[in-house]
Amino acid sequence: MQQVSQDVVWHQCAVSQPERNELNGHQSVLLWYTGLSGSGKSTIANAVDRKLYELGIHSYVLDGDNVRHGLNGDLEFSDQDRVENIRRISEVAKLMVDAGLVVSTAFISPFMTDRAQAKQLVGETRFIEIFIDTPLAVCEARDPKGLYRKARAGEIKHFTGIDSTYQAPIDADIHLATEQLSVEQCTNQVIQTLFKRKIITSMSCL
Repeated sequence: MQQVSQDVVWHQCAVSQPERNELNGHQSVLLWYTGLSGSGKSTIANAVDRKLYELGIHSYVLDGDNVRHGLNGDLEFSDQDRVENIRRISEVAKLMVDAGLVVSTAFISPFMTDRAQAKQLVGETRFIEIFIDTPLAVCEARDPKGLYRKARAGEIKHFTGIDSTYQAPIDADIHLATEQLSVEQCTNQVIQTLFKRKIITSMSCL
């Protein structure tokens, strides 16, 4: 990561985040989904996003594959590039939270330090870590993209869970054990947490 030039000065926007939140009728927050490939991160994040849309909440999902098609298209899957991948998406998510959105990120994000940095960047009160806890055997059995098969065959290197480490959250804000919960149940847990934390309220949904 290059150092920011001293000639670059942060510009304060004329419209503040609280003003945008008031206009939207809800608070802005970053929902950080983490889990192994095939665990269900994107499925659950999009199910939550659909529910938020139905409730009249301004939201958006930043999906790992989609981001690598453009913004992070120059990055590979070494540990160094994974760190940079998460750094960039954390910066983008910060801007989107500042814009007043409920932002979901569906990335493996295997390293605790990277997730901690994302939390620090956005702010503790604006960050909700969601652990999609699906056993490796289940993820590998699903293998929707055939990636585990390729990793086992040696065709993909540095694959999380096979030859690259995944550091599971120790104390996630929301822990979804997907072997025991349906997508709908997982979705409801996330939505209920947003209500409990007053990110969204009954007033937001009228």
